[in-house]
Parts: sequence; structure tokens; C-alpha cells
Amino acid sequence: MPLVILVRLLPVALAVAAAVAYVIHVEGAKGYPERNALPMLLALGLGLIVLIRGGGNWTKGGWSWLLGSVGYAVPALGLSLYLHYGFANDVGGMFSDAIYPYELFRYLPYYTTGAGGIGFAIGWIVGRNIQR
Repeated sequence: MPLVILVRLLPVALAVAAAVAYVIHVEGAKGYPERNALPMLLALGLGLIVLIRGGGNWTKGGWSWLLGSVGYAVPALGLSLYLHYGFANDVGGMFSDAIYPYELFRYLPYYTTGAGGIGFAIGWIVGRNIQR
């Protein structure tokens, strides 16, 4: 059974690894790449919880955890990657017009985790209503 879980978690792990690699690429050593990778790794952890609860199946553990984890991942990863893309491409002068441009990433993990938490709660509630 653990092999099934690892195989089914592989797409999520690859997506999270790509997102973390992009964050490290954009921030480099000047920013806070370790701190900004934590919300993304939390999405991977939620995916692992869903698969363990479902015995290697995404939906057997119930819809609440599945939709909650998707609800977390979309705003947490999406917001972080969106801001990193804007920073890398200097959209609106995010890099060139800022006095301390890398300070954008200082508190970003807190915002993305908070947004992900709200998304998780919404997904959890929707998942509970599907089960009834």
C-alpha cells in the first residue's frame, strides 16, 4: 500500500518541487526562499494526508480532506507563484521601483498560508455537504 500512495502522490510532489524550484530561482540567496517554500510543502503534506486517509485512493477518505487540500493549494501556491512571476518580470516596477525589493517575500508565507487556510475551510465545508 505505501507504494500506491507514493505513486499517486508523485504528480503533487512534482508540481510542488517545480514551484519550490521557481521560488528559489526568483529569490536566490537575497530573499527568503526557505520560508516561502514552507506553504508549498504544506500542500504536499496535505496531499499525503488525503492519500493515507483514503488508503491510497484520493476519494475514499472522504471529500472534505480532498477538497480542503485543493482549496489550500490553489490560493497558497497560486498567490505565491503569481507574486514571484511579477517580481521576476518586474511587473509594475515590483523590482526596479522598490527600495528594498526582496522584502516583498519576507511576510509572503504568512499571507499565502492564511489564504490557503481560508481555501481549506471552504473546501472542507463543501466536502462535508457532498457527503450528506
